[in-house]
Formats: sequence, C-alpha cells, structure tokens
Amino acid sequence: MDPRTLPPLSALPEAEREALLAEAQEGVYPPGHRFLEQGGAPARGLYLVLEGEVVLLDGEEPVGTLGPGEFFGFPSLLSGEPPAFGVEARGPVRVLTFPEEAFRRLLTHPEAGRFFEHGLWERVRLKAAPDLSLFAPVGRLVRKAPIFISPSATVAEAAQVMRREGISSLLVAGEPPGILTDRDLRNRVLAEGRPSSTPVREVMSAPLFALPAETPLYEAVAAMVERGIHHLPLLEGERVVGVVTHTDLVLSQAQSPLLLLRRIERLELERYSLEVASLVEALFQKGLGGVEIGRVVASLNDALVRRLVKEAEAALGPPPTAYAFMVFGSEGRREQALLTDQDNALVLAEAGHEGYFQALAEHVVGGLIRAGIPECKGGYMATRWRMPLSEWTATFRKWMEAPEPQALLETQIFFDLRQAAGSLSLRPLEETFLEESRKGVFLYHLAQASLAFRPPLGLFGRVRTEEGFVDLKRHALAPIVSLARLYALMAGSLAKGTPERLEAAAAGGTLSREGAERLAEAFRFFFALRLAHQLRALKEGKAVSNRVLWSSLSPGERREALEGFRIIAEVQESTASRFQLR
Repeated sequence: MDPRTLPPLSALPEAEREALLAEAQEGVYPPGHRFLEQGGAPARGLYLVLEGEVVLLDGEEPVGTLGPGEFFGFPSLLSGEPPAFGVEARGPVRVLTFPEEAFRRLLTHPEAGRFFEHGLWERVRLKAAPDLSLFAPVGRLVRKAPIFISPSATVAEAAQVMRREGISSLLVAGEPPGILTDRDLRNRVLAEGRPSSTPVREVMSAPLFALPAETPLYEAVAAMVERGIHHLPLLEGERVVGVVTHTDLVLSQAQSPLLLLRRIERLELERYSLEVASLVEALFQKGLGGVEIGRVVASLNDALVRRLVKEAEAALGPPPTAYAFMVFGSEGRREQALLTDQDNALVLAEAGHEGYFQALAEHVVGGLIRAGIPECKGGYMATRWRMPLSEWTATFRKWMEAPEPQALLETQIFFDLRQAAGSLSLRPLEETFLEESRKGVFLYHLAQASLAFRPPLGLFGRVRTEEGFVDLKRHALAPIVSLARLYALMAGSLAKGTPERLEAAAAGGTLSREGAERLAEAFRFFFALRLAHQLRALKEGKAVSNRVLWSSLSPGERREALEGFRIIAEVQESTASRFQLR
C-alpha cells in the first residue's frame, strides 16, 4: 500500500508529503505486539497500518479492529493523555510510524485537521457511555482511588509512580493539598530544564481545585472549561475520592466542550462559529439548560480571546505594561449561548504605548470577527475603548455620579465587566462600581433604566405582538437583566450572572425571595425559548434573531411566557413605586 494515496497525506503538496514520509519509520511486528497500553504512557507517534490488522482493547475486551490504510495513536497525541484503548497486533503487521513533531506539522493543514477530528469522533463512539446523562453525578466516572505523593518526593519518583499506576496525575499530600500532572512534568520540569531531583512541591499546582462527587456532569465540564484544567479531583465531604480527567469526560459525552477547548489553539477561526453552534445544539438536545450552555460558551470564547492575545504578543513582543482584555454585556455575564456582537475593551496599567495596544486590539477584534463574532454595532470594542486603569476609574465615577438616562442605557453593559485575558486586576474598577452604587442618584437612574423595556402586555393581560412576533431580548430578557443588576447592587453584590444576582438580591433582602425566584425562573425559560428558536432558524438556513412568532408557541409555552411577562411587570411596578418613578 502506498501511503501517498491515502487521506490526509494525499491532499498535501508533494514536497510536504515527501518530507513527512522521509521522517516516518516502517516496521514489521509479530502477533501480540502491544503498540499502546490503555491508561499507559501517552502516544509518542502517529501509526499507520500498511499490512495486517491491529485490535483496539478496552481492558482485555476487543472493541474494534484497524486494517490497512487506518491510523491510530492520534487521540492520545491530540489530548496528551494516556490512550483510552490498548492497541495490539492481531497477526503479523506492517506499520509506518510518524514522529510526534511530524504529526503536529501535519495538523497545520486544514484537510488533516478535519480528517483526524472525524477519526476522533469514531474512537469516542466506541468508548462513550450512552446511559450517562449530563445530569448524572460526575463521581460515576471515577475508576480508581486517588494516589498521593509527598511534596518532598522528587519529580523522578513521581514520574515512576505515574507510569507504574498508568495515571496522568498524582495528588500531593499537605495543607492545602496540591496536584501534579503529566503536563506539569512536561511544562515545568522538562521544558525548563529542571533536574530529576527537583522536589514535587516546586512544580505542583496548589491549592487544589475540587468539586463534590455528586456534582452534575455538566457542571463539572463547565468548571473544567472555565479554568482550562484537565484533571478534576472529586470530594466526598472533605475527602478526595478520585480524579477524573479530560479524557473521562470526553468519552462520557460524544459532543464535549472540553474537546473543542483543546482544539481552539489550532482551530481555523472561520470554523469556530460552526463548531460552537454544533456544540450548543448537541448540549441543548441532551437537555442542558440555556443558562448553563451560556456559561460553557463564554468559557470557550475566553479561550479564543486568550489564543488571539497570545498570537498578538508573539508577533508584537512582550507587552510594555500590564493590561487586561475586558469583556462585558452578555459575554461578561456568561449569558451568550450563540455568538452575538462583540463587547470588549482594554484596561492598561499606565498611559502610552498606543501603537502596541492598537495593534493588539486590532488582532484580537479582527480574529473574533473571522471567528464569526461580529463587530459591536455601538462600537464598544477594544479598538476604540482603551484607557489606563486610572482613566477607566474616573470614567466610571463620572457615569455614576451624574448619569444621563440615555447614556446610562447605552453604557450600563460596562457594569457587567469581566476579565478574559491579561494580568492586570480589575478589582479597583469593581470596587469603584460598588462604592458609587451606594449613592442614591445612581441607583435612581439605574432603576429608571430598568423600566425602559416593558413586557408586551396589553389590556386584560393579553400579549401584544408586532406583526405576530415577540422580541424576547427586548421585552423579556433585557428587563430581567436590568432588574437583577439593580437589586444585586443594592444588596452590595458584585455577582455577574443574572440568576446569581437575583439570588444575591434575595439573600440581601432587597428583593423578595418569591420575586427573585419567579424572575430567575422566567429568565431561564425565556433564555431557553430564544435559544430553541435560534437553533431551529440555523437548521433551516434562516437568519438568527431574538423574535419569535407567538402563534408558533405551544399552549404550555404561551402560558409560561405570559406568567414570565406578568412577574416582570409586577417587579417593574414595585420598582417604579419604590423609586417614585411615576
């Protein structure tokens, strides 16, 4: 068999194809030869079967075979984690092995990336647990008890334990406990030229981020995406009972945001919006709520911003001063399920360096546009909004001390600020926001802004439509977002998400528990309803919008929407009375 004729090699320019083949080594192996051990050392090469067959093993159970023209080893190469399957020669087999570096170069070609992406889904389907829902406890994925090592042990000893046990991480005993992963060994030991005698305490990650074992699977996935971590310790009480990995979670769900997170570093920007839409649809079909999906998507968008920032710094050189790339609006609240307009800005530690940060902003904003996240129609982007921290603080004070109603309507999205990249802390901005929010004049105008968009209720509580349509963003989601922002600030909370703000308002006594819970329930309903209709429009090739045809809703949906509109109207009426806004 001539590998030149096989995809994806056949799609490469001839010179590059020949260069890759020149690096490959051909070998003939006897029956029973183990190429990869399940849970063992990560693959260090890409294998291509030329003659014979290899068998994929889950434990000792065969789950599939690969014959001439098929590749293996790439799932482990892509994830950097131990193989999910063992691979053994069924009979005499001839195999071509490409070194890892050659595989990385191969992935720079879009055709190759798509080829191995498809192959990865095929492997995932072999291992996936179809009965494990997104709401199942993540603890069900734990396979073995956790293994601890002393912080004084050497990294050589740690590596030996990890190899012997077939695991990719060790917990580090201590107060607080830590974790050492195979990535730590690669990035903090080998890449930095540290000796094998280096104590574990110098390269471990601490304190430990862990979740209760009963945490729903979707929450565990969202937490790992949000933090960009690959190992998640699980607790029963205060005792660690196991560690689940990225691979465990990917294999439990054939469409995983963790897999997309891994691929963002090398994904074609033009494919990002398609990938996200596909992921959102898969998660929605599995029953995950729209608000929870929004949290996952926001974390993926953050990862994309970090990639673009990293690219910009690589091209421009180290930043001349510390900075933060800030997102706000729905992205700041983590409530953006499908990609909408950008809302971002740059905060600088000091003035000056205009050329550097203009170029950085243009690279990031331009990259987001290519990824399918369009420019903000109001111009709220880092290419225009870029100031030193001191100037941002003064601007916030000006907005809040003498707010103009229309200006406040346009700029209140800034109060949902969140840092997506960069090292400069935004805490001074948040403290200014909280300090100024205690002054009556700002809260008065914020209350006035929360009444700008009213639910579409007419006489006798009937729903008014515009040519048969209802705008769910303007008449349902926006007023709830504004009310939640107002009452959370009155409670002294800097919570960002709308449900979290409503909970803070209820806990702080600024909003009744019943009112907060009913508003939160309405927000979740309207968010999911809008998402369902947007996904349907995508599937039908129609423009995605916030408007839904009222007659297209089921009787149950109309009843729930009507109840949601009523609670919005009730809280707005109470707000108007409270702030004397008649």
